[in-house]
Amino acid sequence: MAEHKNGINNKVTRGTLLVALGIIYGDIGTSPLYVLKAIVGERPITEELIYGGISCVFWTITFLTTLKYIVLTLRADNNGEGGIFSLYALVKRHGKFLILPTMIGAATMLADGMITPPISVSSAVEGVSNLRGLEDIPTVPIVITILSALFFFQRFGTNKVGGTFGPAMLVWFTMLSTLGITQILQHPQILKAVNPVYAFSFLTDYPGGFALLGGVFLATTGAEALYADLGHCGIKNIRITWAGVKTALLLNYMGQAAWIMNLGENATLNGRNPFYEIMPHWFLIIGIVIATIATIIASQAMISGSYTLISEAMSLNFWPRVAVRQPSEIKGQIYIPSINLLLWVGCIFMVIHFDDSSKMEAAYGLAITITMLVTTYLLSFYMRFRLKWNKFAVYVLVLFFALVETTFFLSNANKFTEGGYITLIIALGFIFMMYSVFYGRKIRNKFTRFVDIGKYAAKIQELSADENIPKYATHLIYLTKADLKHQVEEKIIKSILARSPKRADVFWFVHLNRTDEPYTLSYDVSELVDDTIIKVNINVGFRIQPKTELYFKKIVQDLVDNKELNLHIRRDGSTKYNNEPDFKFIVIEKFLSVENEFDLHEGLLLNSYFFLKRLSLSDERYFGLDKSDMKVEYSPLLYHPADEVALIRCKKQPN
Repeated sequence: MAEHKNGINNKVTRGTLLVALGIIYGDIGTSPLYVLKAIVGERPITEELIYGGISCVFWTITFLTTLKYIVLTLRADNNGEGGIFSLYALVKRHGKFLILPTMIGAATMLADGMITPPISVSSAVEGVSNLRGLEDIPTVPIVITILSALFFFQRFGTNKVGGTFGPAMLVWFTMLSTLGITQILQHPQILKAVNPVYAFSFLTDYPGGFALLGGVFLATTGAEALYADLGHCGIKNIRITWAGVKTALLLNYMGQAAWIMNLGENATLNGRNPFYEIMPHWFLIIGIVIATIATIIASQAMISGSYTLISEAMSLNFWPRVAVRQPSEIKGQIYIPSINLLLWVGCIFMVIHFDDSSKMEAAYGLAITITMLVTTYLLSFYMRFRLKWNKFAVYVLVLFFALVETTFFLSNANKFTEGGYITLIIALGFIFMMYSVFYGRKIRNKFTRFVDIGKYAAKIQELSADENIPKYATHLIYLTKADLKHQVEEKIIKSILARSPKRADVFWFVHLNRTDEPYTLSYDVSELVDDTIIKVNINVGFRIQPKTELYFKKIVQDLVDNKELNLHIRRDGSTKYNNEPDFKFIVIEKFLSVENEFDLHEGLLLNSYFFLKRLSLSDERYFGLDKSDMKVEYSPLLYHPADEVALIRCKKQPN
């Protein structure tokens, strides 16, 4: 079987299938807890409502989850990695207007993810109200406790408990299937709901049927997260396990619908959740425990996915630099403290604000429809330019998916006043951050002037040999944004040849190139002036947290060991008192000059960018540099100089 460059094995074994069950399907797999309850609510039970609602669920899962995501979107893997940023990295050179839609899609997915753990865990915990004597127990404190514990333990990594996720979800899906089958046997006519005529009748004839699509959509909200988790298990494992997962989900949905139909015409749920009602009373406690474990796993998948999303956003220059931790030795498992805190605050706010899962259902799903529309837009470029599909076939598929998702979006628009506005406001905040960081950095880079090192090579060589100038360092290393080997920033040359010149034996210019592939780690070396001026280009994948100083020292050691560039016969600055090589890194940081005069848009954009930059990680921490081995120099950014000042000298007053 194929193995991707990032090390993710795409082979299929019982173990990899279990891993896929534990990681991929948390969100979409726990949707039976609330979908039927959201569709039916307190409406009188009729065949048109129940059969039509289940038919819509069946065809939504078939068209969106199965056809769009399992069959088509999973093909868009970037060296085995999935998600909206991986898809953007694959197609960004094929379209001029993909940046803003990608920001919107990522922001809405992150915002809607804040309500996923609360609605899942709340729906599971609220099952205790079905137990005799616990009908009035307050569930909000229990939900807050579970979520707080989940976020607290993120810092330790999930590898110790992650091995249980697969077996636990296997138990969950087995339970879903078994409970569904027992109810279907009592009302087998429910299987007729697969006929699309019921769905069509539901949308056209049932009063308010269109508005109820918001509840139907909850059955597929996890499809986007499913694609984002592609890198954990590979496409083959996901496609194979999906067959069983889809069967289990549909059996449970049909079983719940069969139980509802057995209540009789014009009966109501009266606040009951059909998910728990189809359980035998003796099994209820066990079912609640299994459901709670499944929702915790679903929440964990969402949290881990958010870390990955933000890590990719930083590497693609969409997010301010924040601290990233590696809590375990497992590749790809990361922990971002600031995002963990942000998600915890957001989730706890959702629990307190909405109070119970029924109110969350009214707000859930609006933002994720926007993410799905963006994925469809980006996918059209992938099918057209990467897969080389027929243009007409691409347009037909995209039009179909866009029509279905737009229908769901319009239906979910009713949720705006019921709480959907909260996730949209959060999403707007994320979009503003991404926009400010991306375009603020772009403006900053626009004012960066590059020069040819060759013009200054003789001067730098002369400086290196001038013993009248105190030696600044044996190896002087500048981080540069110039990707051409013969260029560096003008400000770097000014720094070297400043009023107090920086003399060194070897001048290094290191460029960190973030690649579109997730796990690239390679380098190349160019000797511009023998043993004096050397350019190093380090290629780092967008999912790797850079450790520039570690990379650089390893590169130098390789060059010495291979007896290249004559570094093996040169002094490295170590002494008999200290055997450490003498390295000094210089980072030149820009700041917004007070001499600027901005219009409203420029001022808001650049001031927001530099404000976020002050709050984010410093360059030494982001690039992986030790403070003892580096120095930061500051350079003003003069974007819009102030108009010439009309300063008039006062006449000298007579004594």
